[in-house]
Amino acid sequence: MEYIKAFVVGGLLCVIAQILIDRTKLNPARILVFYVVSGVVLTAIGLYEPLVKYAGCGATTPLTGFGYSLAKGVQEAISEKGAIGILTGGLTGTAGGITSALLFAYLASLIFKGKPK
Repeated sequence: MEYIKAFVVGGLLCVIAQILIDRTKLNPARILVFYVVSGVVLTAIGLYEPLVKYAGCGATTPLTGFGYSLAKGVQEAISEKGAIGILTGGLTGTAGGITSALLFAYLASLIFKGKPK
C-alpha cells in the first residue's frame, strides 16, 4: 500500500507540473522554482509534513521535496545553533542531493559530448 500512496502523490505532483507547462505560458524553469518554493512554504506553515508522512518518497522525491528538505534543514539548524542555522541549515539538509547531482552531472559530461547550437 505504501507504494501505491507514493505513486499517486508523486504522480499528482507531476500531473500538476505538466498541466502548468501545457496550459500556462510559464517556462519549465519557472515551474521548477515554483515547486521548490512551494515545498519550502508548505513546510513552513506545517502542511507538507503530513503529506510526507502519508506518501513517503512520493512526496520527497519531486522538487517540492527538495524545498521540504531545505526548510527542515533550516528548522533543525536553528533549534541547534540559533540564528546561524539560517545560513547553514539548508545546505546541511540537502548536501546529499546536491552532491549526487553534481557527481552524476560530471559523469555525464565525461561520457557524452555536447553539441553547440
